Amino acid sequence: MSLTEKTNQIKSSIPANVILVVVSKTQAVKKIMEVYDSGHFIFGENKVQELLDKYEQLPKNIQWHLIGHLQSNKVKLIAPFVDLIQSVDSFKLLQEINKQAQKNNRIINCLLQLYIAKEETKFGFNYPEVEQLLYSEDIKKLKNINIIGLMGMASNTDDKSQIEHEFFTLNTFFKKLQISNPSIQILSMGMSSDYTIAIENGSSLIRLGSSIFGNRI
Repeated sequence: MSLTEKTNQIKSSIPANVILVVVSKTQAVKKIMEVYDSGHFIFGENKVQELLDKYEQLPKNIQWHLIGHLQSNKVKLIAPFVDLIQSVDSFKLLQEINKQAQKNNRIINCLLQLYIAKEETKFGFNYPEVEQLLYSEDIKKLKNINIIGLMGMASNTDDKSQIEHEFFTLNTFFKKLQISNPSIQILSMGMSSDYTIAIENGSSLIRLGSSIFGNRI
């Protein structure tokens, strides 16, 4: 099955309101273009340098999402063009994104990453920290960012009940926030291994790599 067919097959299998981000990390430009030629324009990268290289080589109407851990000193490199930063895990990082967005006369969309997994290797806010941040006076001073949702990665486990619990808990929190924060619209949960569980538990954006490109060797 071609990459075009695979992309279209997955798109037709997910609800219309769920955004598909094709994770293109480690993939050759030629392969990304195959997916692009199917009419798909939203891609996600984990590393800033790889994102920069691909941005230079690929069509400029691609919407690039940064989905990996982002260091503050690298924000300036992607600020001119990034469409969405999904992995905002500190207020310090938000301040830097705001600073670089202002320099580029842009408002940059962001998701707050929550730490929902039972693993020490992942980054993110906890639930009370997000509430404190969204209701703080400090956040109101950042005029060049737009927090439009939340992102979370479930534990890397075969225990589907644990994954479901983590996604369900995040979705419950997301709905609570929406009551007083109407800009919170996107809930990014789910990768190739667990996206069906994520969609069942309210995800409105999924990040798929190996489901489309196949497993990396």
